[in-house]
Amino acid sequence: MDDNQVAGAAERLLAAYDTGKPVRPVIEDHPDATIQDAYRIQQHQVRVWTAGGETVRGHKVGLASRAIQRQMGVDQPDFGHLTAGMFHLEHDPIPAATFLQPRIEPEIAFVLGRRLEGPGVTVADAVRAVDCVLPALEIVDSRIQDWRISIVDTIADNASSGGVVLGSTPSRLSDVDLRMAGCVLYRNGQVAATGAGGAVLGSPLKALVWLANTVGPLGTALEPGHVVLPGSMTRAISIAPGDTVVTSIAGIGSVTAVLSTEEEA
Repeated sequence: MDDNQVAGAAERLLAAYDTGKPVRPVIEDHPDATIQDAYRIQQHQVRVWTAGGETVRGHKVGLASRAIQRQMGVDQPDFGHLTAGMFHLEHDPIPAATFLQPRIEPEIAFVLGRRLEGPGVTVADAVRAVDCVLPALEIVDSRIQDWRISIVDTIADNASSGGVVLGSTPSRLSDVDLRMAGCVLYRNGQVAATGAGGAVLGSPLKALVWLANTVGPLGTALEPGHVVLPGSMTRAISIAPGDTVVTSIAGIGSVTAVLSTEEEA
C-alpha cells in the first residue's frame, strides 16, 4: 500500500469512532495489504491521537491464545497501543456508547518498573522489568463490520483495542505462578468462561518478551510505568449495556467492570 492508501484506511477507521458505524474490512478494499501495511495504518491513528493530546500508556498483545486465534480465524499474535483514555476505574460505570461491538477478556496485566527495548530481550530481562502484576479486564472492540477480521484488519484496527479495567491488588511476580494461575470469568453473576495463564503463549511472560522484541525494531520501547496486557486467558465474551463482569484469578485477585445502562449512556 502506498502512503495515500494507508492514510485513507486509517482515516476510515478513525471515522468509525466518531460515527459509531463499523466499516468494511481493510483487506476487502486492499487485498494485497501486508502485516507491515497494517501496522502503518495503526501507527497513523496513534499519531492522530497523540497529536490531539492523548498519551500512550502501554501496549497489548492480542490473539495470544489458541482459543482466541480459533475464535477470530487468525494464526499469530499482534499488538496494539493503549492510550490514557482507554483506562477505566473498576466498579465505575463505563460509557457503553464508547464501543461498537464490545467483547471482554480476562488478563494478567504487567506494570513495568524498568525499560524494555528489543531486539534481544530474554525472559530474564522481562522478569527484571516487571514491577507488579494486576488482575485486568480488557474490553476488545472492532471498528470492522461484524468482526469480519483478518490479521491485517485487527492490526490496522489497533489490535481491536477498546478499554482496560485494572484491579487494585498488585502482586509481586515472584509470588505468583503465571502459567498455573486459573481464572473464572463471570457475566452478571453467571460463569461465562474459565482458563489459565498457560493459555497465553504457554506463559504470559512469553507474550511480554514477544512484544518487546517485536516493537523494538520499530523504534518503540516499553517504558517504566507502562501497562502491558499479554493476552486473554479465555475466549472473549460479548457484553452489553448494563452488564457487570468480574474475573477472579487465583493468587492474583479479582477485578470488576461495569458497563453503563442505555439510560446512563
